[in-house]
Amino acid sequence: MTHIRPSRDEDVEAITAIYAHHVLHGTGTFETDPPSAADMAVRRADVLSKQLPYLVAERDGEILGFAYCNWFKPRPAYRFSAEDSIYLANAARGQGLGSKLLDALLQAAEAVGVRKLIAVIGDSANAGSIGVHTAQGFTHVGVLKDCGWKFGEWRDVVLMEKVLGEGSSTKPE
Repeated sequence: MTHIRPSRDEDVEAITAIYAHHVLHGTGTFETDPPSAADMAVRRADVLSKQLPYLVAERDGEILGFAYCNWFKPRPAYRFSAEDSIYLANAARGQGLGSKLLDALLQAAEAVGVRKLIAVIGDSANAGSIGVHTAQGFTHVGVLKDCGWKFGEWRDVVLMEKVLGEGSSTKPE
């Protein structure tokens, strides 16, 4: 059975390997060179230092995917809006793990005061990510046409959003 849990330091190697696959073979990220485990550890530490969730999906001791959110922009006015990221091991795709990770991330983000989660999805042809976000109640808010160049082609960015908790209906504390 798959268990979604907060990531730990010892998960960084698996997280790095999963992400490297997406950098080298996918358009969900516009990075072109895979970061090292040390780089990924720094990125994870940055997310955690902001008291934001960084989760993994684990089955039988194997990390099958990870999800986290980070502030949408660094300026203080954005402190209630976060961007989500979800990556699965290639062998774990199509098993519903993306949806489980996103559901857990939504709950964890709301618990720490995030009022809006924003999906910035690389490549408008990324049906898997668009589908997972749509199934979790995200709404489509726009497309940035041809704003990334990867694998010899221009790539779009799809923007989706989901209001969490009270959203903008109340003043934050």
